[in-house]
Amino acid sequence: MPPEWSLGESPGGEEQDKQNANSQLSTLLIEKPQSGTVKVGENITFIAKVKAEDLLRKPTIKWFKGKWMDLASKAGKHLQLKESFERHSRVYTFEMQIIKAKENFAGNYRCEVTYKDKFDSSSFDLEVRESTGTTPNIDIRSAFKRSGEGQEDAGELDFSGLLKRREVKQQEEEPEIDVWELLKNANPSEYEKIAFQYGITDLRGMLKRLKRMRRVEKKSAAFAKILDPAYQVDKGGRVRFVVELADPKLEVKWYKNGQEIRPSTKYIFEHKGCERIMFINNCALTDDSEYYVTAGDEKCSTELFVREPPIMVTKQLEDTNAYCGERVELECEVSEDDANVKWFKNGEEIIPGPKSRYRIKREGKKHILIIEGATKADTAEYSVMTTGGQSSAKLSVDLKPLKILTPLTDQTVNIGKEICLKCEISEHIPGKWTKNGLPVQESDRLKIVHKGRIHKLVIANALTEDEGDYVFAPDAYSITLPAKVHVVDPPKIILDGLDADNTVTVIAGNKLRLEIPISGEPPPKAIWSRADKAIAEGGGRIRAESYPDSSTLVIDVAERDDSGVYHINLKNEAGEAHASIKIKVVDIPDPPVAPKVTEVGDDWCIMNWEPPVYDGGSPILGYFIERKKKQSSRWMRLNFELCKETTFEPKKMIEGVAYEVRIFAVNAVGVSKPSMPSKPFVPLAVTSPPTLLTVDSVTDTTVTMKWRWLCARVLL
Repeated sequence: MPPEWSLGESPGGEEQDKQNANSQLSTLLIEKPQSGTVKVGENITFIAKVKAEDLLRKPTIKWFKGKWMDLASKAGKHLQLKESFERHSRVYTFEMQIIKAKENFAGNYRCEVTYKDKFDSSSFDLEVRESTGTTPNIDIRSAFKRSGEGQEDAGELDFSGLLKRREVKQQEEEPEIDVWELLKNANPSEYEKIAFQYGITDLRGMLKRLKRMRRVEKKSAAFAKILDPAYQVDKGGRVRFVVELADPKLEVKWYKNGQEIRPSTKYIFEHKGCERIMFINNCALTDDSEYYVTAGDEKCSTELFVREPPIMVTKQLEDTNAYCGERVELECEVSEDDANVKWFKNGEEIIPGPKSRYRIKREGKKHILIIEGATKADTAEYSVMTTGGQSSAKLSVDLKPLKILTPLTDQTVNIGKEICLKCEISEHIPGKWTKNGLPVQESDRLKIVHKGRIHKLVIANALTEDEGDYVFAPDAYSITLPAKVHVVDPPKIILDGLDADNTVTVIAGNKLRLEIPISGEPPPKAIWSRADKAIAEGGGRIRAESYPDSSTLVIDVAERDDSGVYHINLKNEAGEAHASIKIKVVDIPDPPVAPKVTEVGDDWCIMNWEPPVYDGGSPILGYFIERKKKQSSRWMRLNFELCKETTFEPKKMIEGVAYEVRIFAVNAVGVSKPSMPSKPFVPLAVTSPPTLLTVDSVTDTTVTMKWRWLCARVLL
């Protein structure tokens, strides 16, 4: 390791320590991805969920393979990253889907979630069964240089060469390049290119990892010699882990990612005096993990990196000439299937996207850069870069003579119909559309279509503002194709804001201002009428008002008699339109007729009444009942919940005192005025049978009888 590269200079070191500290204080993941197994050619999905209850915005998630490989740049036909948000439960769901898995997809993966100063992570393993022997993808750990090759301890890392470019057989005589020195002297915008060129696809992650591995070793009572900080081995090779015990009687156990390792043909254990040795045979990508060994209460750990060979360019790019509008394909081949390569134009990396004309295609070892509809701006030097080599070629794009096969034509269309301007030229090249001298922008309603030599401007649901002078100009040529568009708009009445039966309800005494949107070009004249009588504009309690895009009916202080059907008619030179609107004036109900008391008791009575003749235009919801003593002027409410019936039984009255009752009707508008009071009535107790019946006197023609009378029941 170069002496000038100290821990304090490692990029992002303080940031990593902060994240490690925060990961112990906060947990963002409510569901972590679980390890899984998949067969070659099948799909598997890993899911992570984050609760957004306390988050103001979406958290950031990253998926890694191994220690450093960021999978965001690997998305394609074998890897899809998806995310969704459930508003009801406020949970973010992040998915990593592996499609048509290959054997080299196996290994350890990790997802990291960050939100402001919070951090959380989770590791999981993928096992791929029924290996088909496909060539594995590149691994950034191939940047490490292995020491002791061919010896028993082959696979241990030589940290002094971590940042040196690996030696390629064809360039054995060239001096080694110090990548760290390159990065220190380069522009920050060149970091990613340099890191990729020298096999480091996540330089920042590598430096953070190395910082953690350069720990200060503490003296151990159990171990006389601990594991090295890290080991490296080629895929299919054998690696040897060795520790030396202070006490040979201590029992040791070996672990991989927290799971104990048992002896097998793959894992072989040996004891040599105080040395305890573990061999891992036929190393695969799934063996790329953290390992540790325990002795008593102590343990020591290490990292194992499984390296794959560099990717070489086996078929070089070739110089190409093309005409504007043509499809251009730049093709090369590399040494492995589905390898990771990067394309550059004049030294700038090409990043394909939904709106990019550049498309990258992979077919096994073949990699193709496709340029749809090439232009003169595509003339440049293009290069492809792998972890083991690169190739470049020049592309030259020239113009062809242009002919107009089908010119644009003037059009007149009705509003709401489709406008389609179409022309055809002799070459497959793009162009630009303008309207009244300004560029035309695509929208949900306006689409620009280019298919081969045909260019179309399609406007759905034409509006008056679409009228104007349109011009199509092919790119890189001085030729223009003009056309005029005229839009005709018959009158239209827009009643979207009304009920299905076009009824408008207003409370009596309130002001009604009914604004009806209208359209038409030229602006139509609006006429309101009722019962074949026109409603004038200007003054009056009922009047009409006209505006450029609406017509308004105004009724000041609405009355019951204003209810009825009103008509609106529009007319301009393009046509006519009319509609009918029902105005309904609602009011509080009329007061009910005076109630009748049909029966009385000692402290109660039974009363009933008829509904009001006019319910105010709104159904009666119920009634309120009040009573008072005949000699009093203070009425008392008897019910606070509406009485739905037309009969009621007041109680708790004083026997022998005269009372009166009255009724209020209630609808959705409000409470009516009170009814007239009932006739006065006096509560009396029920009559008991006569007692102490005696004959007082007898004559020749009469008999006089006496008895005691207690009370009487009064029926009205």
